[in-house]
Amino acid sequence: MTGTSILTRFAPLPSRWPAIWPRGKPPVRPDLHTLWLQPRLLPNALQSPTVERILDLLGPLDWPRFPDRDLQRNWGQPTVPYAGLAAAFLLMLNEALRSMSSLRRFLVEHPGFIWAFGFPLIPAARHPGRFDPAASLPTQRYLTQLLRSLPNGALQFLLADSTRLILQELAALGISAGDCISLDTKHILAWVKENNPKTHVPDRYDKTKQPAGDPDCRLGCKCRHNRHDKEPAQLSTPTKNPVPAQPADYGEYYWGYGSGVVVTKVPGWGEFVIAELTQTFDQPDVSYFFPLMATVEQRLGKRPRCGTFDAAFDAFYVYDYFHRPGDPSCFAAVPFSEKGGYKAKGRQFSPNGSPKCAAGLPMSLKMTFLDRTRAIIEHERGKYVCPLLYPQPNGQSCPINHKNWPRKGCTADMPTSPGARLRYTLDRDGEAYQAAYRQRTAVERINSQALALGIERPHWRNGQAIANQNTLIYTLINLRFLQRLRKRQPAAD
Repeated sequence: MTGTSILTRFAPLPSRWPAIWPRGKPPVRPDLHTLWLQPRLLPNALQSPTVERILDLLGPLDWPRFPDRDLQRNWGQPTVPYAGLAAAFLLMLNEALRSMSSLRRFLVEHPGFIWAFGFPLIPAARHPGRFDPAASLPTQRYLTQLLRSLPNGALQFLLADSTRLILQELAALGISAGDCISLDTKHILAWVKENNPKTHVPDRYDKTKQPAGDPDCRLGCKCRHNRHDKEPAQLSTPTKNPVPAQPADYGEYYWGYGSGVVVTKVPGWGEFVIAELTQTFDQPDVSYFFPLMATVEQRLGKRPRCGTFDAAFDAFYVYDYFHRPGDPSCFAAVPFSEKGGYKAKGRQFSPNGSPKCAAGLPMSLKMTFLDRTRAIIEHERGKYVCPLLYPQPNGQSCPINHKNWPRKGCTADMPTSPGARLRYTLDRDGEAYQAAYRQRTAVERINSQALALGIERPHWRNGQAIANQNTLIYTLINLRFLQRLRKRQPAAD
């Protein structure tokens, strides 16, 4: 990056346009989708195999309907279209360019992208295409600023359109997709010294002391499951790519963000992303469920029949969402988390839905109430009590002489919705559950692709920039999947 200011990087267009471009104005440039359909519209001097390859990747998207900003408004400098920025950032991810300076240098070396992406052109007769590539681009700092200010809704349009194109291509192949989805979250480390274990930081994990390097990140914990049998020595900080070591029985603390993603698997072809959401790392996993499922319904045009999740999503409303009375193929495949101390098959229910006590007797519903504190949604809960004592004592004693009998018998407090019963009665050893849960590996493979694209350790210091990069990463994953579909290249075994 040079010392030239942002404004002078976009110098006013010179008055000698007629000597460079006929009719005194630059040529009308088509959008990326039109260029993909008619590649000959790109000037011969700007064509190259690299430009052709990227156009084949990005071109299928519906760029003419991209929700761009007002390009006619005077913003104080030549207007850079959001569509061109989105395309440039997708190019940056696809070509593994890890900085804005690398992106800018790549665009200067391949001026066909500057022309195709719609950047304002500064005329220069001595350059191919009759414009100056370096002068036609924003500075490195301004590109970073634009990534922070780019509305995430515009990028969500690209992700939604990539999903639409994939579904259309699958329909042409006679394949139905989206009946079974997988949802998971991915932790993202903020670029702050508090996440560097080699740097001395007093009160590293004090959530009231916001890191100066990123005003938007939050402190959260990446919980560790099924690791209680490990010794502390086995969980020490690794020598490569170090992360903070934490107690073995809980997890690791980071300042950062979380990315929730919903994917679906297409047997024989792979998997693709339907929806994604980025939040700060202090938000629980279940907080992603309702926003993401609303987006999934919108993009699929239907409600999925089955969903697979990890134990963090073991909540009654997750089971409620997928439950359809009379259709056993609609369910949520979630491991039991043993909340409240009950084993997966420890709670039994009577035919009318009442829980049974330890003696096997259907408990009596004493009252219901509205709970606004114990879940992320408002819900009705019921208090069930010993049937031998309520509504009237019948003179019988507890058949098993339970320890709670002297204290007015057993009680149970649980939601009254069907999902609360399904959480206990779901056959997790059955073939249907096992077949559905095996599809959860789809989201793990998507997370692996996102990790290779740099989602875990972004070099940005702003929540909006990180959210935008995450949306672009998942869009690129979908575009690569779409490209394989269009070329009829099934996934390798």
